[in-house]
Amino acid sequence: MASTHVNPTRMELTRLKKKLVTARKGHKLLKDKRDELMRQFMELVKVNKELRKKVEDGIAAANKDFALAAAVMGDEAVKTALLAPKQSVSLQVSERNVMSVEVPVFDYKTGTAGENDIYSYGFIETSADLDTAVASLSAVFPDMLRLAEVEKSCSLMAAEIEKTRRRVNALEHVMIPEYMDKIRYISMKLDENERSTQIRLLKVKDMMLEKNYAAKHAEG
Repeated sequence: MASTHVNPTRMELTRLKKKLVTARKGHKLLKDKRDELMRQFMELVKVNKELRKKVEDGIAAANKDFALAAAVMGDEAVKTALLAPKQSVSLQVSERNVMSVEVPVFDYKTGTAGENDIYSYGFIETSADLDTAVASLSAVFPDMLRLAEVEKSCSLMAAEIEKTRRRVNALEHVMIPEYMDKIRYISMKLDENERSTQIRLLKVKDMMLEKNYAAKHAEG
């Protein structure tokens, strides 16, 4: 019970009213943050869905071409052709702030600028299907990287949304009602004390009047 943990004084009442105002402001800010996070999260989920389909379609097409190349060249010939890649890739990871959530930003650089450096073999002894498969994988790689970035961002934002939701609920259903209960209790106690004081003053006044009246009668 709130009344067992609060000192019913005007100073305490003022302090609790200030805390209530702060809690309500914090509640509004957190609700706004939660709503904006949800909006951006839903946009990312939509992007994630589109990217995943694009990446899965690209990988499926590349696998089909690899299968065709293996059928024409043989598995060992395909493995040998891809054994010593010319191109290298370096991944750069940074962060950006989205509503206090640090989400990753992935970028990459290739070792060389030549477009044909994705092919680690000569074109004479290989199938055109292998060229198509390698080109398909190279084309889908940026989308794969972007998909990983978006999925990680979704995961981080979902965790932040849940944390913000719990804080909003704690303020809305625990802290704010508790402050209001304490304020009501103190206000009630202060009103009772004020009424008791007024009654005592009236009684003292009546006693003084009776005393004065009795003194005048005694003199008369």
